[in-house]
Amino acid sequence: MRSLRYAFRGIRRILRTQHNAWLHALATAGVVVAGVGFQVSAMEWCLLVLAMTAVWTAEGINTAMELLSDAVSPQDHPLVGKAKDAAAGAVLLSAIGAAVIGVIVFGPRVMAALSRVP
Repeated sequence: MRSLRYAFRGIRRILRTQHNAWLHALATAGVVVAGVGFQVSAMEWCLLVLAMTAVWTAEGINTAMELLSDAVSPQDHPLVGKAKDAAAGAVLLSAIGAAVIGVIVFGPRVMAALSRVP
């Protein structure tokens, strides 16, 4: 139970301190609403959940890297900066991958819906 408490505290910290986490939260909510609205298949849900989880995991690791780096080296250090950039790059890569999955899953549905609009 203690481990869960620490984990939820970490999630709250990410949501309170990371601007991009709010964007991820909005995107997650949008994907869930779109998935329900378009009635995606179980396999598509698996892909969407995997993509969302990858982005959230990357964001959590990035936040942990930033906090740890700041504790170890409060002053600017070129190697710390490179580590932070790499972690931020991982978040970006996972977000791009998630967006591609979103386009693959929702693109045809959106196009079909738009083609029915007079």
